[in-house]
Amino acid sequence: MKKINKRALIIIVILALLALGGGIFAILNNTRDKSIPDYPLGTIGNTAGNINNGGLFCELDGKVYFANSFDNDTLYVMNVDESEVKRLSGAVISNILGAGDYIYYFQRSESGETGLGGVRVPYSFNRCQTDGKKAVSLLRGVVTSGQLVDNTLFLQCMDDDGAYFASITTSGEDYKEIGRYVFNPASARDGAIYYNQTVGNHYLNRFDTRTGGSRELLRENVWNPVLYGDYVYYMDPGNGYQLRRYSLSEEKIEILTNDKVQLFNVGNNYVYYQTFGDNAGLYFMGIDGSSPTLIAYGQFTDINMTSRMVYFKDYFDETILYHAFYGTNSYSAFTAANPIFSGK
Repeated sequence: MKKINKRALIIIVILALLALGGGIFAILNNTRDKSIPDYPLGTIGNTAGNINNGGLFCELDGKVYFANSFDNDTLYVMNVDESEVKRLSGAVISNILGAGDYIYYFQRSESGETGLGGVRVPYSFNRCQTDGKKAVSLLRGVVTSGQLVDNTLFLQCMDDDGAYFASITTSGEDYKEIGRYVFNPASARDGAIYYNQTVGNHYLNRFDTRTGGSRELLRENVWNPVLYGDYVYYMDPGNGYQLRRYSLSEEKIEILTNDKVQLFNVGNNYVYYQTFGDNAGLYFMGIDGSSPTLIAYGQFTDINMTSRMVYFKDYFDETILYHAFYGTNSYSAFTAANPIFSGK
């Protein structure tokens, strides 16, 4: 047998170690994907109203995951009562979804971090553990809206050719491009997505994600539908952007306000909404349209809700995050989330 020189032996050892390391990584990678549990049927990732307002807040098992505008919209977590505010990631994010031990989100820039805690890919839809660790990219590209339904992510995306609608499992498998059109998947319940058409008309439809079938529910001009209880709340662009609701059981439409509504959210038996035009302002009312109350004149945006508080920002200064208790017309800056004032 010929004697192997020292240099060749070193090369062989290095190659063997690399092969072993790659094998271990592949095993870990497969284990990681296979460890994503099957969520119970009926699981959704966030409320439709939050997603329609950027998905900047998501409540899950007593915790609130949010994009902290005081810190460039990076990922934070806190208790529902706003205690123990903590930064989880340096990624700039939106469209937060949550289920089980994982959260999902659209990353709008590099995290600036390496290793298991960051994804150095701008514009990707990611998954990480609820402690912010083991972040992985599930889909690269621009995602304008997304919802988790059962065990599948339904994503409204954009590329150089325009808008398209796609799906991918929570493990990052079975990617499908469903159609090349705008489709807002925000409003979901019991495996179905309630959406307005964008091709030919704006009628309200119901898409069954389990069968792939779709059926028409309402032949009216609907935009940004939010299913809450028996009602679908929506803006009507054909009638001065009135805020309306449609009863699924009674098949009846109610006008909640004749004001021109720019955006809204529904939860905790309240509707919060921003008007535009003369004397634009932020308002709230009961879910039946009762007792409309002005919070403040001006342009506000990104109305997000948790079980305890409502959050929003000034359109002209989106670095400041405001919060308010439900049913009150007073609000204040959420200074506990500001690293400068909180000392974090």
